[in-house]
Amino acid sequence: MSGRRWRFWGACLAAAVAAVVAPGLSRSDERASAAPPTESSSWRVGASVLLYVLRDAADYFQPTATVDRGFLHLEARYNYESRETGSAWLGVNFSFGETLKLGLTPMVGGVFGQMNGIATGLTITLNWGPLALWDQSEYVFDLADSSKDYFYVWGELSVSVPEWLRMGLVLQRTRVFHTSSAVQAGPLIGVSIWKLAATAYLFSPGQDDQFVVVALAGAF
Repeated sequence: MSGRRWRFWGACLAAAVAAVVAPGLSRSDERASAAPPTESSSWRVGASVLLYVLRDAADYFQPTATVDRGFLHLEARYNYESRETGSAWLGVNFSFGETLKLGLTPMVGGVFGQMNGIATGLTITLNWGPLALWDQSEYVFDLADSSKDYFYVWGELSVSVPEWLRMGLVLQRTRVFHTSSAVQAGPLIGVSIWKLAATAYLFSPGQDDQFVVVALAGAF
């Protein structure tokens, strides 16, 4: 078996083992950039790192860092819009509801590196008991070539029963690498402890270009 296939199936095995050996953990925020309550006056810092394990392209990391205080949202990403490309974001947090909790964070940002442009984005969180929806989308305007303008999206729908174990579905649309389909989707499984969370995603399962993403995230 090739080294790339060992890494691919090794990532799947690591995620499965983590789900089995994690009883008794407490649930944490699954993604670093989920919108916090707008009435909070304290600083809240989040970070996440995603490892993309690809079959026919080089593996890569996609880190994100966020800072929130009340309505203020700051965010920085790398390898999100394109390889060797960073982005910086300024947004406003809104939250609504008690039992059904809705969070909205509209943002504007700058993109720089292999791609240079400006972008508008929106993060949506919706929580109802153990059910959760998380969606982050953006539209990038490439300042050098308007034909490269693009709509990006990452969305998750999951259930947490028990609270430390999360399972569901994920989809994404990206141009960082190419696959046979414009939108990739698949199952997810994650575990959490304290303020940390680990999640594994299998995109395009059963297809020739299926790939795995492993994520570690925390919020403090």
